[in-house]
Amino acid sequence: MGANRCAGTRQASLVIRGSGIARASVRSIAVAALLFLSGAARAGHQVPGAIPWELTDFAPGGEVLFACQLRYFDIARNGGLVPCYGPDTIRLAYGAADLLASGFDGTGETLVLLEAYGSPTAFSDLQVFDATWGLPDPPEFRMVTMPGTPAFDPGNATMVSWAYETSLDVQWSHAMAPGARIVVVAAASDDDMDLSTALDFALDRSLGQVVSMSFGESEHDANPQAIDAWEKAFAKARRKQVTVLASSGDEGSTVTEERDANAYVYAFRNVSYPASSPQVTAVGGTNLRYGEDGHADPAGAYLGERVWNDEAQGIAGVGGGGVSVLFPEPEYQRGLPDSVRRALGGFRGLPDVAYNAGVVGGVVAYVGFPGVTDGYYVFGGTSAGPPQWAGIVSDLNEGLGRPSGFLNRRLYQLGRLGVTAGLFHDVTRGNNGFCYALYPTGAEGCVPGFSAEPGWDLATGYGTPNFGRLGRLLSEPDGGDGK
Repeated sequence: MGANRCAGTRQASLVIRGSGIARASVRSIAVAALLFLSGAARAGHQVPGAIPWELTDFAPGGEVLFACQLRYFDIARNGGLVPCYGPDTIRLAYGAADLLASGFDGTGETLVLLEAYGSPTAFSDLQVFDATWGLPDPPEFRMVTMPGTPAFDPGNATMVSWAYETSLDVQWSHAMAPGARIVVVAAASDDDMDLSTALDFALDRSLGQVVSMSFGESEHDANPQAIDAWEKAFAKARRKQVTVLASSGDEGSTVTEERDANAYVYAFRNVSYPASSPQVTAVGGTNLRYGEDGHADPAGAYLGERVWNDEAQGIAGVGGGGVSVLFPEPEYQRGLPDSVRRALGGFRGLPDVAYNAGVVGGVVAYVGFPGVTDGYYVFGGTSAGPPQWAGIVSDLNEGLGRPSGFLNRRLYQLGRLGVTAGLFHDVTRGNNGFCYALYPTGAEGCVPGFSAEPGWDLATGYGTPNFGRLGRLLSEPDGGDGK
């Protein structure tokens, strides 16, 4: 499995606090694994990161539509059920409400969601979502199915996980850019080459100026030929001023390997690709707290965030982040503090930014495809971040009258200038260590993580956005090569 694994099959967490892994050696172990073990690893399949957790009660007609919108952040007080958020709350938390109120809702823009297989009910699911939240349907919705894509099979667990992802991405990108057109490009499979071919298709036909990718695989599993194809596509996106966003993963400082229907995490630090590409903007995860008196509440206030780590509450989900072993430190990260650059060791660090990803404090999305119980589910995972960022970038593009393009160079320039504190929620609490069954033995253990710190860090990047303030500064021309 890749870093962004759909965790609907792992609803029981293994919370193991002892670790036999020496911190000083984990990077050398990772490098050795890539050099000497890659031939034995399963390679070439990206995995979606949506975590569908539970059906939630829907109560139409009330100001609060779902019972989970008022639950406690400590799920023990809810009988094990999780709190959740709707679009209005997320917009308020991240400054998007003001942006939308100013009239910038993505009108005239098109955002592209890159998926495998797609979903037969993506649009009808969106219509239910829109009716629930009082949103207009998008001015245009298209599902572009690449040649060779098989018909949806509700008995195929892989297709089902991608259908969950597709509905989540469609609904929440639209929630942030209700005026934008949406194009879902459904690759023929989750194979790297099929997905990169689908991205090339979208770029060659100029389908949109923002691309969201909510999937990943371990760099350890990465096929060099596939990476070459991906990187060429990302370079093309850069030339065409297309913003590309990718989720950083759901297993903290490591990534899962799936073999013979079993899921284990690699027993060393490693990161998710394509998020680790220096040519994309990697989106990590946080636990957002919005509400009051220890519980969620749409009428409450922003209470703060920490690194997404739900293990303490019995849920195996942690925000991905760490250091690449494939890509050297890009030019735009060379202005980070010396202490951070020592941790990077000359390689690309991720994520660049973050967004709410917790299952505890997840977002609600509707699914109604064959083989599942129709209804609203609470979703977690870093995969929820890129489509929402994509929606907001579409809003910004409308306001600018031109595409924003590659974000990272400008983002890190803001960091060097020391102004990100006023533009981001700087996440300074938490750690993304992950405890699970270790590959290849299945023995329980932990992989040490990275802690959030003031400024940029390997758990949440620069933190989560205040889009109302951030938009103008991210819109300055890039003028670089992305390295």
